[in-house]
Amino acid sequence: MAQPGSAYSLETKVQKPETHTMSVLVDNEPGVLARVIGLFSGRGYNIESLTVSETEHEAHLSRITIVTTGTPMVIEQIKNQLDRLVPIHSVTDLTVLGHPIERELAMVKVAGKGEKRVEALRLAEAFRAQVIDASTEHFVFEITGRQSKIEQFIVLMQPLGLVEVCRTGLAAIARGPEQM
Repeated sequence: MAQPGSAYSLETKVQKPETHTMSVLVDNEPGVLARVIGLFSGRGYNIESLTVSETEHEAHLSRITIVTTGTPMVIEQIKNQLDRLVPIHSVTDLTVLGHPIERELAMVKVAGKGEKRVEALRLAEAFRAQVIDASTEHFVFEITGRQSKIEQFIVLMQPLGLVEVCRTGLAAIARGPEQM
């Protein structure tokens, strides 16, 4: 048995999974996204949200925003492995930089008549959701904001006749004047 304070006593620390938002600047060329996704799937890492768009047309650069969950050790492995992929210019863990600005867009289809229809419109106004399509039997709302706001809106629409939801995934940017 090891003595207290001994270098040989093994202490096991249980690390809690954390959710991190990473921004990855890559060359905009065929196969890059597949290589990034392959890194995650090949190692059993989960992607909770993925958004990709060209950000600098002249430089042919795209920005991939990835939301993933893992222990601090797994998150560090993901960053290091992403950094080693050839078409990647930079990997920034926006969560580590501190409270990134995060937004998501959702389109929410709700069908209903009478009081449920009126209540759906009232709630949409309270959430600043825009009606982008309407008929006598349904609405399609467009809502942007933090993921928690969108989740709350969806929960409130369920008893009113929620039909379908389409979400873009998270777009995020670091606060402050620095560029990625």
